[in-house]
Amino acid sequence: MSQKIYDLITERIIALLEKGVIPWRRPWDAASGAPRNLVSGKPYRGINAMLLSSLGFTSPWFATFHQVKALGGYVKGGVHGFPVVFWKFFETSPAPDDEDDQDGGRERMPLLRYYTVFNLEQTEGIPAGKIPTAEPRRFDSIEACERIMEHMPKRPETRYTAEGRAYYQPGTDTVTMPHRETFATPAHFYGTWFHEAVHSTGAPHRLARKSLTGWTPFGSADYSREELVAEMGAGFLCAQAGIEGATLENSAAYIQSWLQVLKDDRRAVIVAAGQAQKAADFILDYSPEEDPAN
Repeated sequence: MSQKIYDLITERIIALLEKGVIPWRRPWDAASGAPRNLVSGKPYRGINAMLLSSLGFTSPWFATFHQVKALGGYVKGGVHGFPVVFWKFFETSPAPDDEDDQDGGRERMPLLRYYTVFNLEQTEGIPAGKIPTAEPRRFDSIEACERIMEHMPKRPETRYTAEGRAYYQPGTDTVTMPHRETFATPAHFYGTWFHEAVHSTGAPHRLARKSLTGWTPFGSADYSREELVAEMGAGFLCAQAGIEGATLENSAAYIQSWLQVLKDDRRAVIVAAGQAQKAADFILDYSPEEDPAN
């Protein structure tokens, strides 16, 4: 079952990338907000936010078939729902001959599962009073970007140089950026800064991400995975701030490298999205409640 889910999600991401659509560039529209569950009101996160927001619906509200029915509505005939993945944990049984085990030999193991949701626009009959109003966010996006970086825990030093490239240096734990005025727009500057900040979360004293701490030569699979994490994480942060920040100029080349990684490893996109969400949460100093839908 788990492998089927990995294949299903990976094929959806591959199909988008092959069309030139990078789903994590703007996980949701700032006008309507993040895709959310119609009953709980909670936003979907990680890979779920990316996939649901890429569907093109105006409404941010999603619900399961049974939730729609419980609200007094019904799903329109002929429409198809969309998968939402979550981790379900179960305890393994102790080994029968493990006499030295102090905690009963049980271990929590994650198993990937999914359920199907429908957008509000795919339903009819739900009373208007049961549909929340999605208020657009109104704030200074650039100020929001500054706040995000200002309040990042264990923030690395940012150095500005005229060398014309941005990168994170693990050895010195520093982010190097071109001067702000050299970027075409403020959104490009902050998108790039977020990208490098996400890289920095992989340091041993932060999240200790293997794709950053290990040997990852340029062009290797691990290098592409780390770039995927940084791009997704930057996308989450851009969406949080209400900007659209393209961070990579040579998108076509990166798309091809991502496609190769996803085709070689069917688990890569879900793992990378989870790591990217953790990185964004770290930068935002946010501890999400345990929620199986996220």
